[in-house]
Amino acid sequence: MVLEYLLLLISVLLLIRFRRARSKKLNLPPSPSKLPIIGNMHQLGEFSHNSFLDLSRKYGKILLVHLAKSPWVIISSPEMAREIMKTHDNEFANRPVLTAANVFFYGYTDVSFAPNNEYWRQVRKLFVQELLNAKRILSFKYVREEEMTLVIENISRSCSSQTPVNLSEIVLTFTNNLVCRCSISTKSKEGNSRFGELSRDVVTLMSTFSFQDFSPALGWIDSLTGLRKKVRSLHQEIDTYFEKVIEEHVSKSQQDGSKKDILDLLLHGQVEYGISRDNIKALLMDIFVGGTETAATAMEWSMAELMIKPHLMKKAQEEVRRVVGTKSHVSEEDIHQMEYLRCVIKEVLRLHPPISMLVPRVSYTTANVLGYDIPANTIVLINAYAIQRDPELWENAEEFIPERFSNDNNDFRGQDYKFMPFGSGRRTCPGMGFAIIVVETVVANLLFHFDWKLPSDVVDLDMGEAPGMNVNRRIPLHLVPVSRSTS
Repeated sequence: MVLEYLLLLISVLLLIRFRRARSKKLNLPPSPSKLPIIGNMHQLGEFSHNSFLDLSRKYGKILLVHLAKSPWVIISSPEMAREIMKTHDNEFANRPVLTAANVFFYGYTDVSFAPNNEYWRQVRKLFVQELLNAKRILSFKYVREEEMTLVIENISRSCSSQTPVNLSEIVLTFTNNLVCRCSISTKSKEGNSRFGELSRDVVTLMSTFSFQDFSPALGWIDSLTGLRKKVRSLHQEIDTYFEKVIEEHVSKSQQDGSKKDILDLLLHGQVEYGISRDNIKALLMDIFVGGTETAATAMEWSMAELMIKPHLMKKAQEEVRRVVGTKSHVSEEDIHQMEYLRCVIKEVLRLHPPISMLVPRVSYTTANVLGYDIPANTIVLINAYAIQRDPELWENAEEFIPERFSNDNNDFRGQDYKFMPFGSGRRTCPGMGFAIIVVETVVANLLFHFDWKLPSDVVDLDMGEAPGMNVNRRIPLHLVPVSRSTS
């Protein structure tokens, strides 16, 4: 018996030694020196995408950093991104469990964060084939037109007095009302962008440092900082709202098929797709968070970039007004003929991607990526912001030059991995088509109906960014609209 235990002990020790020896042979990506306990966290500033960009310039396009106890690999080249999102797509198809996101998305049962399993394949299929297919997007055209008319009327009231309008608030209210009407057939009763603000608060809390995410043993500190309370409180407010609208939809009579909103479709698909009520709330969160703030931010940056380049503003306006001609409004059919406008939107999304670093992935096994070994359970971040501003890939990379896309076949799908504002591969944002038509429609209408000036007390427009996952503007965009009839 003693001999058996001795042999077992020797076997265990040999196995541990073998694994340690094997781990030492791994060719890990280059990594900056780290400090005890905090790792490389002292090297990150408010703008993590910029911090990672600076580190990648020093250590290389694939970089291993340690955020407290958690190893993260940062990817900053299209070649490496292709390896992660295509060649090794299966090994990196899962998401790491992050505290705030796990709460807001009901245990990762949405389509953006759900693990790569049969449930995710079913809800992805539901999104692509039912909720946001081309036919469904077209069916919401009347909603986009009605909300756009309200925006134009709202701005027009400020033209006579030449008073600045808060364009940031206007476009956030527009996207909030649009998403609400398409999803749940209602708008904010307060008449403002409250749910848009809630969506922005969700993104802010998801961007806030959590000790639980990087060093679970220190997770209790999140209670001291108030993060857990804030997450629970905001989640409760959102959950109460969702519960109310779901009950209203369940109790109401069936609508005509052509007028069904997204919640109706989700409720109808409960049995077929095997989704619960909390699953429905998680999927609604995807739509609200993904469709409200990101689209509004792209609209803000579009107008801001054109304001500081008046000759580009003029060029875009001339195209829009030439295509629309004598008609009173811009139709979505008109936009298909606006090639320069599409270049403007692409260039905005290149410089200001909706999410600076794509939603993180996690490796379930050790993978070799172009000669570097990425151990299992390592979190991988693709820094789209860095790739899309890389001077090796883009001439005058920091300059706003829409013309660079004039003879370029790049679309928004990330097929060449140097321009991927909505991701790439199986985890591409399923709402991309809806977002693009919304952004193009709003910007085209703003350029068609109005000329624009800076407020009298503004000399240079502030183009600074706010910290966070989304590349938002640091301060709201205030502009003075001038009606075409008086300009």
